[in-house]
Formats: sequence, structure tokens, C-alpha cells
Amino acid sequence: MLQVHAQNTSEIKAVIFDWAGTMIDFGSFAPMGVFIEAFAEFGITTMIEEARSSMGMPKWHHIKAMIEMPSINEAWRKKYGTAPSDKDVDKIYEVFVPMNEKVVAQYATLVPGATDMLDYLKEKNIKVGSTTGYTRSIMENVLPIAAEQGYSPENLVCSDDLKEGRPGPLGIYKCMVDLAVYPAETIIKVDDTEPGIAEGVSAGCITVGVSLSGNYAGKTPAELDALAPEEVAALREKATAKLLNAGADYVIDTVADLPALLDTIARKTDASVTIDER
Repeated sequence: MLQVHAQNTSEIKAVIFDWAGTMIDFGSFAPMGVFIEAFAEFGITTMIEEARSSMGMPKWHHIKAMIEMPSINEAWRKKYGTAPSDKDVDKIYEVFVPMNEKVVAQYATLVPGATDMLDYLKEKNIKVGSTTGYTRSIMENVLPIAAEQGYSPENLVCSDDLKEGRPGPLGIYKCMVDLAVYPAETIIKVDDTEPGIAEGVSAGCITVGVSLSGNYAGKTPAELDALAPEEVAALREKATAKLLNAGADYVIDTVADLPALLDTIARKTDASVTIDER
């Protein structure tokens, strides 16, 4: 049986979307190479898997999480003769942000089906907000590209807008104020990462994870199409497990599946979409 939070879609007042891996940048590629390049500037070699592990956090905290990984921490100690400090995180962050600003627009293509999904929400008079682990300066390079494709959410909360970011609830609370929507259980948070789902959980929202467009699958649409069905299923299962563990109420492949999920919730049946329960 489905866990149903709302009786019908008219009770859903707003959907708050993450950006990379959720609404844009299928596979969440934009930050990956930049994390590796930023650490390389300090003579530290890192791997894509290490960069992906903390995705969804505000970028300063993401860098801190990476530098605290045993292998990276040990490499830093060997090179510099001391454990990395928050000041070192500051230095890497100062390199990372301008690097990310330069490349992020190249990865700002909307996820397939996002435009039709947005049309559905508009038809239902459901407001659209957004939060992101990106800084405001990075997002300034994304917003015009997204707008050209028809995506201009009614608000944006960036990682450096507030004193505390994900996985805490303040970004969602700011969205609630900006959009003038409440209570939290009438709001859906959609995200591809554990910190982003946790953000919604901590605010009391309904939470929906996206498995195949996001960080944990880490594939482009073409790469997914080239995989055997069982390989796609394995990626979906891996991502779904992480998202459910973070507290997701539902997991869908991409935001293109959100209208079907909302219709399913309204009908209290799982006839039209595959949904993973909490």
C-alpha cells in the first residue's frame, strides 16, 4: 500500500525542486570535474566517486566532507605535514567557486520531460520553488540558460543565502515564506541526493527522490540508453536505497514522472507509476 500524505493533488500547494541532477544536468556532472581540479590545484589527487559521495551539501561543507575522507586526509598530511583545517577548506573553496562558475552553464540543460511536468503543475495551480547546494554566484550563470528553456521557478534559495543549509530545514522555510505556502505537509520537495531529501524531511515536507537523473546513477540519457535493462535496474536500485534511507517518501526515475505520481497519490492507487515505499 502507498503511504499517502495528501488526499488529492489540489492539496499540494507547492513543489520545491533541487537543481543539478533533478531539474538540470542529467547525471549531475557539472561539479564533479571541478572538485577534482580544485583539489589538484593543491597537489591532491581525488576520484569521481569521492566527489560524488557528498553531493547535495553546500559546496563548502562538501569540500570539508571530502578532505575528511581517510584517503584524502592522509594525502594532505603527507604533502603538507599536518592535518587539513577549516582554513584549508576555505582555500579550496575559493578556488572551486570560480571554476564552477565558468563551467556550470554548459550543464544547464533541462532534464527531458521537465517542461511538460512544469506545464502540469501550472495547470494544477501548484507553485514552484527551488533550493540548491550551489552558491548564488554559480546560479547566476544557470538562471538565464534555464529561463531560455522555459524554467523560471518562483524563488531560489542558494547555499550561501542562509547561515545554515542542507540537511537542515531553513532553505525550505525560506521557500515557504517566499511562496507564501504552508503547512509543510502540503509541499513536496524533489531531490536526487540524501542531503536534499533530508532537507525536506527536516522541514516536514513530502519528499520525492529522483533515481536515474541524479548523482547516484551518474549517467547521461545516452549512457543509460546504452545499458542493458538489468544494468539500469541496478543503478535504480542503488539510488533508490540511498534516497529511501535519507527519508524519501517516494522515488521516481526523473521529474518527468512527477505528474503520474501526483495523479497516483490523488487516486490512492499505484496503477500508473512504480513507486518505492519508505
